[in-house]
Amino acid sequence: MSPAEILEVLQSEAPEVTWSVMDGYVKEILGVGEAFEGLNAVKRQQYVYKILNPYIVDGSLHAVSIRTFTPAEKADA
Repeated sequence: MSPAEILEVLQSEAPEVTWSVMDGYVKEILGVGEAFEGLNAVKRQQYVYKILNPYIVDGSLHAVSIRTFTPAEKADA
């Protein structure tokens, strides 16, 4: 999958999060949104993998790196 295709999937399934996807052998996914408030690191990863899992299972997507932040966390970074 291209970064644009990944971005389209993420935006359609979780429009409340601001997403960006960077290309490379490992697709780097960044999500910023209130949806991550109160979730630990594992739950945040599960949130994103739930959206992308169909594409991982069918082989369209592999090797992703996911970073997630709340807006407050991103502002502090």
